[in-house]
Amino acid sequence: MDGLENALEQALAIDGATGVAIVDFKQRRVLGSLDHGSGLDMDKVAYGDSDVMRAKLYTLELLGYTPDSVQDILITLTAELHMIRPLPHLREGGIFIYLVLNRDHTPPLDDIRRQLRALEPLLEL
Repeated sequence: MDGLENALEQALAIDGATGVAIVDFKQRRVLGSLDHGSGLDMDKVAYGDSDVMRAKLYTLELLGYTPDSVQDILITLTAELHMIRPLPHLREGGIFIYLVLNRDHTPPLDDIRRQLRALEPLLEL
């Protein structure tokens, strides 16, 4: 199993996770994804959330922040949490993990962040 597949499987194993994708936001494409009930079209995820990433990084640049200052972007929905975790050390900062979680079965955000950080070494793309 390669690092990408391993990282996807471990991310989907996070309590409450229903879908995960690794996205190249500069190219707006999914490098890999797994789904366990999220029902999301990951190509649409890649396209739409690439714009979210670009807009946030542009805004932070205007404010004088560096791109690597973003830990994650959290989108809170009625029944789900969507977490975008940029990986600035990969492909000149163009990669992020997109994780969909069932809001009723989600561990504390710091636990999720720690688990996602542990996956980053697997993603030497």
